[in-house]
Amino acid sequence: MSDVTTIQLDKSVVKALKKIKKYPRQTYNELISHLIELSLNVKMRNQYDEFLHKIQQPKMKELWDNQEDGVWENA
Repeated sequence: MSDVTTIQLDKSVVKALKKIKKYPRQTYNELISHLIELSLNVKMRNQYDEFLHKIQQPKMKELWDNQEDGVWENA
């Protein structure tokens, strides 16, 4: 048998967890594990988005900060 622990949660947290269960008999352990997995996926996606943003910055600066576009401002 695996190690099990008891945690204390506010009643409002338990109520919110009940609302997001996939099915009525889903355990809180399964639900919290799923939430952790979702959180890690979002974190990885955000890191990827930040990486793409950093890569794109020099090219965007090149495209937006050029003399050709500045000529049209005075036309």
